Amino acid sequence: MTTANQQALAKYKNDFLKEVEANVEEGHWVRMCMQCGVCAGSCPLGPHWEHSPQKIFMMIRAGKREEVLTSDSMWMCTSCYNCIVRCPRKLPITHIMHGLANYAHRLGLAPKGQPTREIAKLFWNNLIKTGRVNELKFSLAMYFKDGFSQGVKNALAMQSIGLGLMKAKRLNPFEILGGHRCKDAAGIQKMIAKAREIEDRKKGFA
Repeated sequence: MTTANQQALAKYKNDFLKEVEANVEEGHWVRMCMQCGVCAGSCPLGPHWEHSPQKIFMMIRAGKREEVLTSDSMWMCTSCYNCIVRCPRKLPITHIMHGLANYAHRLGLAPKGQPTREIAKLFWNNLIKTGRVNELKFSLAMYFKDGFSQGVKNALAMQSIGLGLMKAKRLNPFEILGGHRCKDAAGIQKMIAKAREIEDRKKGFA
C-alpha cells in the first residue's frame, strides 16, 4: 500500500463516527446512509442548505468533525419529516440532525448568531420554567432579541397579527404575569435537572 493510500485510510478510520454513534440521538444510523440524496430533494429548505443531510452523514464518515459540528445545516431543520417518510432505508434523519445540533451546542461548537438556534434557545428557556410555553413572553423575547428599538419596530409590524390572536383568545396580555402553566412546575425542574445529570454522566460532560 502506498504512503498516500495509507494516509487516506488513516484519515477515514477516525473516531468521529463512533463519537456520533455514542453521543447523538439515533447516531448509529449514520453508517446506513446510501447517499441517494432523497432527503435533500424532499426538504422544503433543500436549496438553502450548505450541507444537506446526506452530505453531513458522509462528512461524519470521512472524519470531518469540525466542519460538521460548526455547520449551521442542522439548525435549518424544521421537523417536517419529509426526509424520514421518503428515505428508502427509513433513517430517522430529523432526529439525527436535531441530535447533532444539540451535541454541537453542548460542546460549544454551534455557530453563533444562527437564527433558528437563537429561536430554539429562547423557546427552550421559556418552556422549562413552567413546563408550558408562555406565548406572550416568547413573542416579546423574539421581538426584542436584537434590542429595544428593533423590538418596537417588530411589534408594530406584527400588531395586526397580535390583535387577531387576542380576538381569537390565543394571546392574553395578562399572561406576562404568570399565564398557564403545569401544576407541578417544581417537579418539572427536578425532572429536567435529573435528566441532565444522567445525560452528562453518560456522555462524559460531568
